[in-house]
Amino acid sequence: MGGGMVAMLFSDIEGSTVLLRRLGERYLDALEGHRRILRAAWTAYGGTELGTEGDSFFVVFPTAGEAVRAAVEGQRGLADHHWPGGERLRVRIGIHTGTPGVYDGDYWGMDVHLAARIGAAAHGGQIVVSAVTGQLTQLPDGVTLRDLGTHHLKDIPEPERLLQVAVDGLQNDFPPPRTLGTSTSLPAPATPLLGRAEDLDRITRLLGRPDVRLVTLTGPGGAGKTRLAIGAAAELTTSFPGGVYFVPLAAVTTERVLWTTIAEVLDIPPRERGRVVAYLAQRTLLLVLDNLEQLPDASKVVAEIIEGAAHVKLVATSRRALGLTGEHQHPVAPLPITDDAAVRLFVERAQAVRPAFALTPENHADVVAICRRLDGLPLAIELCAPRLRLFSVKEVLARIDQSLDIASTSSVTPERQRTLRDTIAWSYELLTPEHRRTFRRLAVFAGGAGLAAVEKVATGVDMLGAVAELHDANLITLSDGPDGTRVRLLETIRQYAADELGASAEDAAVRAAHATYYADLSAELEHRKKTTSDYPLEHAEAELDNFRTALAWSAEHDVPTGLRLCERLGWVWMLGGYLAESRSWHERIVAAAGTTSSPELAACLRGLSNLLLIQGEPERAHDVANRSLEMSKELDDQAGVAFGLTVLGSVQRQRGDVDAARATLVDAVDRHRKLDDPWRLARVLSHLGGIEEDLGDFDRAEELLRESLTITETLGDAHEVAVQGQNLAYLLTLAGRLDEAGALAQELVPTVVALGSPSLTMAFSNTAMNLLLRRGDPVGAAELFGAEEAMGERLEIPNPYLLEELAEALELVGDRLSRAEWERHRQAGRAARVEDLLNRLILGR
Repeated sequence: MGGGMVAMLFSDIEGSTVLLRRLGERYLDALEGHRRILRAAWTAYGGTELGTEGDSFFVVFPTAGEAVRAAVEGQRGLADHHWPGGERLRVRIGIHTGTPGVYDGDYWGMDVHLAARIGAAAHGGQIVVSAVTGQLTQLPDGVTLRDLGTHHLKDIPEPERLLQVAVDGLQNDFPPPRTLGTSTSLPAPATPLLGRAEDLDRITRLLGRPDVRLVTLTGPGGAGKTRLAIGAAAELTTSFPGGVYFVPLAAVTTERVLWTTIAEVLDIPPRERGRVVAYLAQRTLLLVLDNLEQLPDASKVVAEIIEGAAHVKLVATSRRALGLTGEHQHPVAPLPITDDAAVRLFVERAQAVRPAFALTPENHADVVAICRRLDGLPLAIELCAPRLRLFSVKEVLARIDQSLDIASTSSVTPERQRTLRDTIAWSYELLTPEHRRTFRRLAVFAGGAGLAAVEKVATGVDMLGAVAELHDANLITLSDGPDGTRVRLLETIRQYAADELGASAEDAAVRAAHATYYADLSAELEHRKKTTSDYPLEHAEAELDNFRTALAWSAEHDVPTGLRLCERLGWVWMLGGYLAESRSWHERIVAAAGTTSSPELAACLRGLSNLLLIQGEPERAHDVANRSLEMSKELDDQAGVAFGLTVLGSVQRQRGDVDAARATLVDAVDRHRKLDDPWRLARVLSHLGGIEEDLGDFDRAEELLRESLTITETLGDAHEVAVQGQNLAYLLTLAGRLDEAGALAQELVPTVVALGSPSLTMAFSNTAMNLLLRRGDPVGAAELFGAEEAMGERLEIPNPYLLEELAEALELVGDRLSRAEWERHRQAGRAARVEDLLNRLILGR
């Protein structure tokens, strides 16, 4: 038994205890027949039986294809056999392909556990395999793969994509796998779904039809489209093995950000159109796109998903249909008064603020009248019912009548929209002047805001009192966020608040305050990232919609603030995988700045140069870096000059001008030593260390890299510690100090995996690959090379050194692995996650 990649198969009989009870002594005949049939299949395809306990097998095969063929032949043999007592013996089979550890004549490690969990997830008669097994298998005639989606398996930290091996002539329809569940992102409903049984039935039936790809829920604001969409999606979670995902789009106004938001929900970097479509094309899932009416390009995006992802279905909510071929529109009417659905909602919301409230013969007619006057609109009812805290039912009815009669002369807005707007207006007018001011100022926040932002921008004094009052009035929702409690307006209510803000004299001042607050927050988060162990990426990503709003306003009204935002958000966009969006904002703000000069513009240009370099445009990056440097010199901005030299030196290195890069970076180091900016000094020391490494002076390179690592460790920047540690590990590997390099790599793996930075993960993967090659593990190196290669393609991050790295790797492999074997393991790596391989190959997990 040797190391390397193998396919691991686990099987057992489903319901063996029940079968034993039914067959009695004849069960031994059944068990013997089961073993004989399966052992013949295992042997025919080179299987090695490692464990047999009762009715189960653990068998290892040289390749994934042989394991799958053995499983297919085994299931066919079992189906054709005549079992005692006319029973049918049903065996579940799971297969995973990986590189388990070998100890004392047995296999061990996470790959073995994963294979066992996959087997346990299958049903009797079913063959379930991991994604890597499916990718490595050339299927025989009459056999296909079905995507079962991404599932959470017991004791397996990461979700796993599962596939079913479907065999002609055998049972192929099974319940969902027996796992901990598929991935979903449906929000927890704040209210029960009442009176929507017929709607739910029609929507779920439509989505169950193979010819239906898009269902659009249309209706006025406040009719309950979002709540109904969530309810329908919740009933369909088992029908979509790839998961059910809710995408909130109320704060989105452009096509680019729409793609980015979908990618955020699916958790796939980079946050760009091509990657989203490619990801969806491989999955069977349901997307709920909520609030599309304000997006002029929404139909284009939906059409691209439908065309590019054949097994994805969509539910959209909008005030109007999208107008696409094949769209099925479902009008969402207000709750019917006749079957008491609206009344039940009113009572439920009333009891939330007044527990003793009950529907009685004395108040029933008035409650029905209230619901009728509100046209059965759920949002209007939810806004009105909490007023029972202060008023009786009759008083609420009287005040509604008065409010609606006053506004009933308007004929521009549809009647139901006027009803909802007037209900919101009534709640608004009942607020104190201070709380009204807070309410309309909240409209400036996109996607909600933390309490600190609300206090700074919207309240100023008695923030908690204002928030409590608005929440009691059902005008805001509260939720947990990475920065604590977050406040959000429902979109229909936010539109009313925005109108009130726009009509006030404070609109411009509030929007300026919002932009300033988020510019300050971006600086605070960057400082935390650089100087503490607190890694605030989650907090920053929670505020992306607000950052976008602030950037868009600044581009038109306050370019210096926009420049500050661009400079301070660079790390968020880089580590979160928002490279295209980052470049778009940099270019837009630079264009808005025109021919002006400022330290902030020079900084923004440095960021743009770095983005151009990453995206494979070194010549343009060189031009932009020079412009930034010359601007800093003209302004006599010594810090800007020093950092501008760092950026220029990096560009020169990638262009192949190593001597010029070294001279530029030596100058940058000297300048940074005179400035009080240790973080940037660490950066330029690292770049210069890379140059010395290129020139073969390993001792000088190590000195520079260790100084850089020491500085970042002192600062506490987890990401920079990992970056500089990775650079040092690579140098130690090249210098042949493999034990030191391996020990450092083991220290770094948990941090690299936890941070999830695409650029860092790829760089560290390359270092680990080189370490494995020099340690004598060409199989692991080939897998890591393939995983890194595939990750770069997925993230659309070009690697100009890929062919050079491949040639160097093959030279180091020599005759220890044939080119065909290298290619096989490379392809296996392409189907694996870099993070999983690092855990296994470097940490031995």
